[in-house]
Amino acid sequence: MLAAADDLFARADVSGVSVDDIAAAAHVGKGTIFRLFGSRDGLLDALWATKAQDLRDQVENGPPPLGPGASARERAVAFLDAVLTFKLDNRNLLRAREVATAGLLQSEQYRWMRDLLAQTVTEAIPTLTTEDAEYLAHVLLATVHINLIDELLASGQTPAAIRRIQRAHVLAVLSSELG
Repeated sequence: MLAAADDLFARADVSGVSVDDIAAAAHVGKGTIFRLFGSRDGLLDALWATKAQDLRDQVENGPPPLGPGASARERAVAFLDAVLTFKLDNRNLLRAREVATAGLLQSEQYRWMRDLLAQTVTEAIPTLTTEDAEYLAHVLLATVHINLIDELLASGQTPAAIRRIQRAHVLAVLSSELG
């Protein structure tokens, strides 16, 4: 089912992919999808988690700067760059999850990214309160929202240019006097 959904989202307008379409492509009943995933959002979250597993593995066990052992600033830059690259590689899936549905900020994937960044920015700026670190994590994640990425690409920005300015932005934010 996840492979069928991935295939559909990779080649179709995301707003046109329904649970019925996914069920037909996977050769299962629509009820099976709802029993296993609860909703279209649940299926999208499961697909996102499956596709992002390598990223999670690199963050949790990989070498620096993405994995443990790098400075907090280097790790935040590497993490947001990896998220941006993941989103560029999976634009249709992420567009379906981030734009067409509710509850993104409560999804497991988003909470994982937010919590990791909150911890990282706390290490980079130890004077931050927990609430300030969480807010800053949300702000940094807003820079990789698929709507913004799509708009930048549509205006002629290249992925390399977006990555360059994102790096400068993260370093500037984490080098500022907050708190």
